[in-house]
Amino acid sequence: MAQHTRGAGLWHTGIGGLHWLFLLLLCSAYLQGGLAKLLDFGGAVREMQHFGLQPPAPLAILVIASELGAAAMILSGRLRWLGAIWLALFTVAATFIANRYWNFNGQERFAAVNSFYEHLGLAGGFLLVAWHDLAGKVGR
Repeated sequence: MAQHTRGAGLWHTGIGGLHWLFLLLLCSAYLQGGLAKLLDFGGAVREMQHFGLQPPAPLAILVIASELGAAAMILSGRLRWLGAIWLALFTVAATFIANRYWNFNGQERFAAVNSFYEHLGLAGGFLLVAWHDLAGKVGR
């Protein structure tokens, strides 16, 4: 039993960087999206306009800061729970803006349904990260 407990402790501390790698995988879309928007700010503004979001430039800045900032919080461990909750909320909001499958038909609807529920799954993953981070702080 003691060996199982020791092994579980090593798993939760991320032996060999696995814990951090898993967090990186979870954050990868937000790091890629934030960097792409940062490097093509005009494209980010056009994306805001495409979805009818006003004012587009300040919202593009907020999206970039959210994606990169919250991902950095999660990966650094500094206020990880807050970054994870922020990305969960951001993801749900963006999903309801960009993947309104109920407005589509045919193949377009099929793709939007898949994307909608995949993004809800991502939000759930971020909420689990927040929960585990906060649970670890309570136990200390």
